[in-house]
Amino acid sequence: MASSVRQQKFARLVQKELSEIFQRDKHGYLDNAFITIAEVKVSPDLGVAKVYISMMLAKDKQAILAKLDLHKKEIRRALGEKIRNQVRIVPEIAFFLDEVEENALRMDKLIEGLNIPPVPPASPAVGSRQEPKKKK
Repeated sequence: MASSVRQQKFARLVQKELSEIFQRDKHGYLDNAFITIAEVKVSPDLGVAKVYISMMLAKDKQAILAKLDLHKKEIRRALGEKIRNQVRIVPEIAFFLDEVEENALRMDKLIEGLNIPPVPPASPAVGSRQEPKKKK
């Protein structure tokens, strides 16, 4: 399903402001974990924002995700304080793990582990004759 321009602009705004909230992390939601907001998808009525989070260096990703879900109301309030003059409603937030990077790393390891023999050098076809070029 394609997103409208309005949804895309709203999603970028939510992504930018949530990034700033997590970067400052006054309340200790992240336990000093380095996270990235990979993507935000917004419902057509702009009432729900699905936030996809990437945590490459975190040890216990599920624990951090659970902590974010626990503090969802405080995060939504902080988001509302930042965007209240720009939007009518502050969306409900749902956090999800973004596994695109992990899947890409896993596929790279699989490809590196493949035993692919080198391609033999191309030899001229049998019976074909190449005539030398004549000088003019």
